[in-house]
Amino acid sequence: MKPINPIQLKQLIEASLFVLAKPLSIKAIKETVLADFSVSRTRIQETLDELQQDYQERGVQLVKIASGYRFQTQEILSPYLQPLWQDKSPKYSRATLETLAVIAYRQPVTRGDIEYIRGVAISSHIIKSLSDRQWIKVVGHKEVPGKPALYATTPAFLDYFNLTKLADLPVLTDAASLQGLFDKVQVALDESNDDDSSDDHQDDDQQVNDEQNDSENSIDTTNELDDVDDEAVDVVEKGQNLTH
Repeated sequence: MKPINPIQLKQLIEASLFVLAKPLSIKAIKETVLADFSVSRTRIQETLDELQQDYQERGVQLVKIASGYRFQTQEILSPYLQPLWQDKSPKYSRATLETLAVIAYRQPVTRGDIEYIRGVAISSHIIKSLSDRQWIKVVGHKEVPGKPALYATTPAFLDYFNLTKLADLPVLTDAASLQGLFDKVQVALDESNDDDSSDDHQDDDQQVNDEQNDSENSIDTTNELDDVDDEAVDVVEKGQNLTH
């Protein structure tokens, strides 16, 4: 095994994080770019800490998330950087984010559990969209008649919301609780569509149509969350009551 000096070590770790453009764990760094060098995990961690300090006041920062370390722009710069991308960020309806919040806080849960907590039927389109986004997955089946699937969040969910573990989710105590979870999200609700929620009791096919119609009142995942309505808060508070 070859030795490596501190400068070379920092350069190699920094370069690998930029080149790969996705999170890298200490284990992955040690077993790939540093495989031929004699370097401990402690030394790698210390170098990552130094890099984090180096980038603290820069437009690009080194952050730790569930899957490892990655470079990303400061959140405060996001509105100014949007013109660089022609494609619009994906948008999610309030119903989709409410469903995601229930899964995040009460996991593992079945579809029936989610419907009980929210008080409305859930469109298959919502579950599919969250699964396709790789934010949720089936982790087992509940030992009851029918053995319904149990859903839980994934590491990709933690990575997207800059969380390292589920314990980092904000405590649900008041109307600001969901803001910590969806801190990049702005609720853009049109008052003229307040009555749309009455359609939630219809069958799945109608639910898909409702979900598509709700896109006009969707949530842009590039902005700050300005408001969380009482209904969304009640969804999670009911989830707390269900498990206590």
